[in-house]
Order: sequence, then C-alpha cells, then structure tokens
Amino acid sequence: MSPKIKDINRRLGELATEWKSFDLRQYSDNRHVFRRETISFVHSSDVIGRDEDKENIISMLMKPSEDQNVPVIPIVGLGGLGKTTLAQLAFNDDRVTSLFPLKIWICVSDEFDLSRLLKLIIQSVNKGERCDDSTLDALQARLRSLLNDKKFLLVLDDVWNENKAKWVELRNLLRPTDGFSPSKIIVTTRSLNVAPIMSSIPPYILKGLPLEDCLTLFTKWAFNDGDERHYPNLIRIGEEIVKKCKGVPLAVRTLGSLLF
Repeated sequence: MSPKIKDINRRLGELATEWKSFDLRQYSDNRHVFRRETISFVHSSDVIGRDEDKENIISMLMKPSEDQNVPVIPIVGLGGLGKTTLAQLAFNDDRVTSLFPLKIWICVSDEFDLSRLLKLIIQSVNKGERCDDSTLDALQARLRSLLNDKKFLLVLDDVWNENKAKWVELRNLLRPTDGFSPSKIIVTTRSLNVAPIMSSIPPYILKGLPLEDCLTLFTKWAFNDGDERHYPNLIRIGEEIVKKCKGVPLAVRTLGSLLF
C-alpha cells in the first residue's frame, strides 16, 4: 500500500472519530472549539447535489407570511453536511435577491449575545458604521431605524443558542410595528434543540449526499479535470473511501484533496 493511501486511511479514521461528535443532540460548552467564520459568497459551480434542497429553501422563502414575527427557517444537520453552503446558495439566488432588497449575513458561532449581534447587523446594513461604544438602548433604536419598513432576509449561521429568552429579545426588535412581516430569517444549526426555540415551523433536516453525488464530488477534488480516467485503481479506492464518508460532503472533499 502506497504512503499516500496509508495517509488517507489514517485521516479517514480521524475524521470518523471527529464526526461521531457532530450528532443532532445537545452539546457541551466545548462545542465552540469547532467554530469558524463564514461568509455569504459561494461558487455555485463547486456545489454538487444540493439543487433540490436549494429549491425547497427558496420555496419556503417565497411563501407569504401570516405572522407579525419574522418567520424563521431552521436548517439542521450534522457538521460537514453543508448547511452553510445551502444557506449561501439560497442567499445568492437571483430570485431571492429580487424578493428581498436587503440581505444580511451574520455568522453567530460564539455566544448568542444581543449587543454583539445588533452591532453586526447594523454594520452589515449600513456599511462602515461604527457602533463600538454604543449602549444597548442606542443599538436597539438604531436597528429599528435601519430596518423600519424594510423587507429583509437575515441569515444567522451556526447558531448554538438554546436560551429562548435571548432569542425573543432579538426577534422582538426585528418584527414590524404593525401587520405581517414580509421578511424572513434562515438559521443554520447542528442542534435539534435550537430549531423549536427559534421557529414555529418544522426544521429543514439536511441529509447526506447520495453515493453518486459523493463520487462526483470526490473525483472533482481528487483529480484535475479528466485525469481520473488515467488512474482506474485510484478510482476504485476512491469509491471505497466515499462509501465510508456516509454522505458527508466535507469528508468526501477532504479525503479527495488528500488523494490529489
């Protein structure tokens, strides 16, 4: 067995151990070890196998609201499944951009702190605004002023908050003063406990990719375009590796890049 294949098998074992902890359950405080900053941009051509999920989320975004509170769409799934990627795909779709004149992307990850979130939202809406020294009361007033009569899409990525009181504080600042809210919120989370706290609708449970899509993704990351036909033995090894990835795109991509 070549050193590279041995390295892949070793890394596969490490990843399998890591992903055992990324289950849909309640997490301890050390969960923040896995946090990472995210952005709204995505190369859609790099994403494989999420077209149907994207259309489902967009359909939910386009559904008229019948609630004064801003409707929340929770996307729930294991770490590495592509929750953030799915939110990015919907966020950047032309139909969504036409529907929501104002789009805001916030990577939450850390503690669900109201003051911090208000600052991030304000700075996203009004680029360059400095509000470091603002009081919580001033931040609340400023947010209400900026969002007044605005139709917006807010993405709260990588949420861990299971304290409903904290969410209600933010929710009340986001809803309109009267009438149904035309805006929407997408929340991504690994925890099933978060979804019912933030939304009254069932969560969108993101599932693993089918084997065929995983093989396509693996080939994309393991070889230069067209080179895979020169390495039939590596393709067979890749198929066995992909089966062990359980449909998790991050695992497939990571191991594919090791092979390359």
